[in-house]
Amino acid sequence: MSFQAYLDAIEDKTGLTPRALVEQAKERGFDDPSVKAGVILEWLKDEYGLGRGHGMALVHVIKNGPQISQKHVGTGGTHADESDMLWLDGKASKPS
Repeated sequence: MSFQAYLDAIEDKTGLTPRALVEQAKERGFDDPSVKAGVILEWLKDEYGLGRGHGMALVHVIKNGPQISQKHVGTGGTHADESDMLWLDGKASKPS
């Protein structure tokens, strides 16, 4: 599953765009470097029923922003992403 596919699945599960969840996390101070991933994962599990894999994808975006490594970009493999910049504004608004 690509990184973007994880974010799209999060939207399906929660009804919220990744950007909306990132904003909620920031309002709670979870973007502070001292906040550990486990705290964020607990919030995502309790509030939205997200498991560890989906939660860690969102933790990355909360802590590091939407840019990801070039490692899998354009590889055509199982984890391939089309771009090193993740789309956070919802599947329906993704450019074609």
